Amino acid sequence: MTTTSPNAPSFRPTDGAAALSAAVEEQRFRVDASLLVLVDDIHRRLLQEVDLAALSALEGEDARRAVEEVARRLTVQESPHLTGPEREEVVIRVIDEVLGLGPIERLLHDDSISEVMVNDFNEVYYERDGVILEYPVGFKDRDHVMRIIDRITSNVGRRVDESSPMVDARLADGSRVNAAIPPVVPRGPVLTIRKFRQDKHTLAQLIENDTLTPESSEFSGICVRHRLNVIVSGGTGSGKTTFLNALSEYIPANERVVTIEDPTELRLQQRHVISMEARPPNVEGKNPVTQRDLFRNTLRMRPDRIIVGEVRGAEAFEMLQAMNTGHDGSLTTIHANSPRDALSRVENMVLMAGYDLPVRAIREQVASAIDLIIHVARMSDGSRRVTQITEITGMESEVVTTQDIFVFRHDGLTSDGKVMGALIPTGLMPSFAERLRIRGEDLTRFVQGAGAEGISWTR
Repeated sequence: MTTTSPNAPSFRPTDGAAALSAAVEEQRFRVDASLLVLVDDIHRRLLQEVDLAALSALEGEDARRAVEEVARRLTVQESPHLTGPEREEVVIRVIDEVLGLGPIERLLHDDSISEVMVNDFNEVYYERDGVILEYPVGFKDRDHVMRIIDRITSNVGRRVDESSPMVDARLADGSRVNAAIPPVVPRGPVLTIRKFRQDKHTLAQLIENDTLTPESSEFSGICVRHRLNVIVSGGTGSGKTTFLNALSEYIPANERVVTIEDPTELRLQQRHVISMEARPPNVEGKNPVTQRDLFRNTLRMRPDRIIVGEVRGAEAFEMLQAMNTGHDGSLTTIHANSPRDALSRVENMVLMAGYDLPVRAIREQVASAIDLIIHVARMSDGSRRVTQITEITGMESEVVTTQDIFVFRHDGLTSDGKVMGALIPTGLMPSFAERLRIRGEDLTRFVQGAGAEGISWTR
């Protein structure tokens, strides 16, 4: 049975506009408790009547039709007085319990929701437009949550138990799932689902959303088109993957692109794309395929460009080697709080590869391989903004040197808490400007007039 959560801590934003929005959201999903009791009763009867083995042999739509037929019959038998909308609500929730993810199934079908978080059986949250809100319908108990987790993991050949209490998986639509169970989370099982966007964000849409400006978008596109090596950095949920997908529209259609991911999330805007996905150890703990393994294989696949969904470990060494040996135009994302932090993280990940290299040699590789870092941040109002576009200019003594080409200027907050500001040029000409001028691109227009407002830039 799914139940409204009477004891769940209530999420209430501090400002009036956000509080009103939260109240509207809560009313949108609230369900009468008596209907949820009926759903539980019908679900229990349905499990007694339906041959689950035969049901599992049916394809998706056939299984849904079979469950729907039984659910409708049982609903009429149990509560013949129900009106049409209420009856449909019960039938849909029963189907969700049998074939879907129970009470959170409808959150997964809402395209405006980007994340679903189950903290406990009676604490469910979701993210919409960068704001976290409480879902008023919870699970029956912790065993109910465990059944949903088991359903997810069994569908992809994974397992989660006391010996392996954490698991990463993927739903059929590509959404990323992380589950953790006791003893690593003592209170009860925790489930987090990062939804997979079905649409492909373009840079034009990101400009409309104020993620970046037309000038910085054009500048980024020129850098991608002319095969500069670009890293998109940012924190968790800052929109790195979305931005990388949008940048891909500048990759020429006649180039062969190979992507390396764990798990698959990229939705590039080309046809000639080979997607490769890392694989964790099997149920016996054997035969993992790491991103580093995939990278080595990719170099034998004649790629024009290599795109790593997120570099997070020893594969950073292979990535730098590829960038320095003819595979220009490579793109990747990395978790970092700033462009300078991104460089430090790459350096640390190369050290994780196990090679006995001096730090200076690693930094020289980094300075030679990476041309540009685009940093994306999630603002206090939930919006995602490009806050820095930074060039790697070389080495001075033991330090990798950088210069900001664009920087976000913060102009405060509106009355309803929205962040004001813009990404504007610093007035510094990129060191690769001459290289691109030979190819017919004039970058002068991106720095002309910069600094006219008397802004003092710090780097």
